[in-house]
Amino acid sequence: MYCRRMVFLGVTLPQLSTGGIAAAVFWHLTYHQQQPNHSDFLLALLGSTIVTTGTLLLLAALERRGHEMVESRIGTVYVLAGAVTILLLASERIPEVGIVTLLRGQIIAISDMDMAILLVSYTGIVLLITLFRRELLLVSVDRDLALSLGKKLWVWDILLYGLVGFAISLGVLMVGPLLTFAFLLLPTMMAMQLAKRFFLVPWLGGLFGVGIALIGFIVSFFMDWPTGATDSLLACLFLGVITLGQWLRRLVSRPISR
Repeated sequence: MYCRRMVFLGVTLPQLSTGGIAAAVFWHLTYHQQQPNHSDFLLALLGSTIVTTGTLLLLAALERRGHEMVESRIGTVYVLAGAVTILLLASERIPEVGIVTLLRGQIIAISDMDMAILLVSYTGIVLLITLFRRELLLVSVDRDLALSLGKKLWVWDILLYGLVGFAISLGVLMVGPLLTFAFLLLPTMMAMQLAKRFFLVPWLGGLFGVGIALIGFIVSFFMDWPTGATDSLLACLFLGVITLGQWLRRLVSRPISR
C-alpha cells in the first residue's frame, strides 16, 4: 500500500507543480499585461512551490485525521491539477509566450544561468536533508516517538514538505513533468529491489539516476531523440530488466516441491 501511495504521489506532484507554474504565469500576464522575462522564473517557481507544498501539507493533515481514502484524495488532486492546467493553457496569452514549450521540458536547452540555479538549489536541498535527516526520518516514520521526544512536528513537516515541493517545482520548471516524475520514482524503485539495507536505497537510487541521465544523453545525441523522453524510456527499460531478473532469481532459488 505504501508503494502504491508513492506512485500516486509521484504522478500527482509533478502535475500539481505544472498547474502552479501555469497559474503563476497566467496571473502575471493577466494583471501585469507584459511578456514574461527571465526574472519571472522566480515568480513561476514561487507559485509552483506554494501550490505543491500547500497541497502536500493539506493531504498530510487529512491523512492524520484518518487513513481511509488517501489514494482517492491524491487521485482527485491529480485530476483537479490536470484540468486546471489544461484550462489555463487554453488561454490565448499563455501559448503566445511559449510557456507550453517550457512545460514540456527540454533538458538539453537549459541555459548556463538555469543550470547554476539548479546546482545551487539542489546542493542546498541535499545539505538540509543530510543535516536534519534524523529529525525528518523520525517525524515521517514514528510521529508518536518524535512527539514524546519533544519534537515540534509542524516545524519538521513544513521543512520536509517545503523541500519536497521546492525540489519538484524546480525540476518541473527546468526539465518538465515527465522527466521529473521518471527520476522521482523509477531509480528509487530499482534501488529498493537491489539494496540489501534500507540506508543504501538513496545512494543506489542516486547512482541509477546519474547513470540513466548519462546514457540517455549519449543515446539521444546519436539518435537525435528528445533527451527527456529518452531518459524516461531508458529508466523504464532498466526497471523492467531489474524486475525480470529479480523474478527469475526467485524462481530459480525456489525449492522444488516433491
